[in-house]
Amino acid sequence: MADRYDVTIIGGGLAGLIHLHYANQAGLNAIVLERAPAVGGLWRTLPAWQDIQICPVDWTLGDLPMAGPYQPQVLANIESWVERFQLLPRIRLNSPVTRARHADGLWQVETPAGVFQAKHLISATGGQNRPLVPNVRREDPMVQEWHSSALREPGVLRGKDIVVVGGGASALDLLDLCMEHEASRVMWVHRGLRWFTPTQKSKSVAGSFRPYGKMQASGLPVEKQNALIGADLHSRYAKFGIEAILPDAPIDMRKDQLIPGRARMLQGFTLIERHPGTVASIERRHLVLADGTRLATDAVLWGTGYATDLSFFEHPEIAAIQSVHALMARCACIFRSLDAPNLYFPAVGLEGVGATSLSSALYARSIMSHIQGKAMLDDTPVPHKLNHLDMVRHLAARDPASFAAAGGWEHYRDLTLRISDDQAFPMP
Repeated sequence: MADRYDVTIIGGGLAGLIHLHYANQAGLNAIVLERAPAVGGLWRTLPAWQDIQICPVDWTLGDLPMAGPYQPQVLANIESWVERFQLLPRIRLNSPVTRARHADGLWQVETPAGVFQAKHLISATGGQNRPLVPNVRREDPMVQEWHSSALREPGVLRGKDIVVVGGGASALDLLDLCMEHEASRVMWVHRGLRWFTPTQKSKSVAGSFRPYGKMQASGLPVEKQNALIGADLHSRYAKFGIEAILPDAPIDMRKDQLIPGRARMLQGFTLIERHPGTVASIERRHLVLADGTRLATDAVLWGTGYATDLSFFEHPEIAAIQSVHALMARCACIFRSLDAPNLYFPAVGLEGVGATSLSSALYARSIMSHIQGKAMLDDTPVPHKLNHLDMVRHLAARDPASFAAAGGWEHYRDLTLRISDDQAFPMP
């Protein structure tokens, strides 16, 4: 016989644990299903050198500090949620979801250990939960290949000829590692380029969203924000002599992220051989591009990011979604699914700019308020990302009961203006 809950949460990473905490706080009967033998989600399996894109203080929340920005410290912070809020009794480990379907007014979530029924389902597996490696033709390949999520020992790059593929944050990380570990030759293949903030500061400093939050709090419209941020970025690209990798389109905070720069990659930029294009094949010791260019190499590092894997859903349109952008198009009110009832995808909102833990907490609180009938998360799609205070304003209008107790949207606006840069946001 299936176990019955108010809320089933798929995924035991940070977002899943935060949603479980707020479900408990709301008095709802909730369960987290985690496929691994321990919590942490993707952060449990990433290499130790992987770090967050924002300052640790922007990741942490309340009195749950983090010792540093790297994978071991991030994982320890996620684990601290379990102990701090006594969540373990409501977590089922070693419970991969094989199918999720909606029938007879309930979500039926199937695992090898049994079926879990709930009126509401929160998919907290993340919007980027499957490493993406292009399916290129391979003919007797003799080079090593690593996705950024699988490069355990970057010291193997020393003295090697390396090709880094990708134009986003993961590729920048890999280029930085090539410089740090003294690769002999570094080649960079990219189809497109994303904006990042050129700086000599570490990501744990340069990744702060606080200056952006203060722009929002001061009332600047997004067009003005884009203009100011764009001017600053152009100035930085010129200062570091990297105008050659300016993205084609101007930055737009409604769809782009502010990615912090990588200091070592910038210091060694003139040593990087750039090859705009796409990979066609790997043939013995060569990476072959679509234009016929052949790059002799010892290893290929795939900085090609992640895909969204929702294949466990029975609903065909949900199962077919493979990116956060496609998922966002299928959601209303930031994270409420348009394809199935009582289904929520909090990862959609986390793709913007802001404090990761604070955003998750605000989403979780409003979802639980909606489940209790105290909030109304409408069915109106949001055509672009809602970053930080824009997200707060959106939710406050639909969940006045939760936000009024803290002072409404104005409370978070004032908090953004007065909180020190080394202070974590309080838990809502």
